[in-house]
Amino acid sequence: MSLAPVLVHGCRTSLPSVSRRAAFLLGFWLFALGVCQAQDEPRWALVIHGGAGGLVDAGDSEINQRRRASLEEAARRGSEILAEGGTALEAVETVIRHLEDEVAFNAGVGAVMNAAGIHELDASIMDGDTLRCGAVAGVTRVRHPISAARIVMNETRHVLMQGAGAERVAGEAGLEMVDNTFFTAPSMIPLRDRLRAGKEAEQENDHKGTVGCVALDRAGRIAAGTSTGGLPGKLPGRVGDSPVIGAGTYANSATCGVSCTGTGEEYIRHAAAHSVSMLLESRDMSLEEAVSNVLRERLKPGDGGMIAIDYRGEIRADFTTDSMAWAAAASDGRFEVHVGESRGEDGADSSR
Repeated sequence: MSLAPVLVHGCRTSLPSVSRRAAFLLGFWLFALGVCQAQDEPRWALVIHGGAGGLVDAGDSEINQRRRASLEEAARRGSEILAEGGTALEAVETVIRHLEDEVAFNAGVGAVMNAAGIHELDASIMDGDTLRCGAVAGVTRVRHPISAARIVMNETRHVLMQGAGAERVAGEAGLEMVDNTFFTAPSMIPLRDRLRAGKEAEQENDHKGTVGCVALDRAGRIAAGTSTGGLPGKLPGRVGDSPVIGAGTYANSATCGVSCTGTGEEYIRHAAAHSVSMLLESRDMSLEEAVSNVLRERLKPGDGGMIAIDYRGEIRADFTTDSMAWAAAASDGRFEVHVGESRGEDGADSSR
């Protein structure tokens, strides 16, 4: 009986010629098994927002281009971390740090000023696997507030720290500290001059927004984070929803992660981010239904938007304002960026 060389799972071997059909079937089975294993590989997902608000003027292409490029790069960085098996927390912090360094957003560099012409920055982050969380409010010298929030979570027994105390903790942990003028982008100088002259802030910065990120990693862990400069011309000391866990940020790996953007006072009153999680848990709603319920049944029209990912990897970006800048990526090959696009008739944008 002659022997015929064949390939089995990448190895060359010799089998009796009568076994060629069996070898073919074995090879096909191994190939199919590999495909199934690839399909069963734990998935990851990422969604980012750059704030909800009015539409950017059509002629304001520079801001559109900067926001789009920054969101795309942030999504790429977060995707690389998740695809390589990194944690959701790492992805969220990395994404938001990148956005805090972009003047086209109201977070970090480019953040708006309070009524005294000072930048007061807020941020929060939450680990949905342990429910541990950290936040900072009213910091004026921390270059990356999102990292300060993570330090509060990891290195103190507290959840929310504000002002000089938060800055002291951040500085002792080695975070970069800067002068407050570091955050003043050229586009903010007219606003600063008006505020220092005792005039009210105009709404020209409506197109600049809070930034946030939600991620699901391959281990099934969900994390969420949000960072902002707050309302232009706000009273010194005002704190919005972004650093308030349950209002602007929430994560629970058993349900979902949420980051919000909009009228902070309303999101605080309705515990908006946590409400989405509770609707998934108590009313057996889908992520799309829960997000829509909070935005349209609890909040007022035009209050803002939110991004979310549930434990299955479903992504939702929804808003009731004219527009919301956002991006999404996932292990199934999804990668998309939206800037300056208006909402549909029902206000919903994307669910998948």
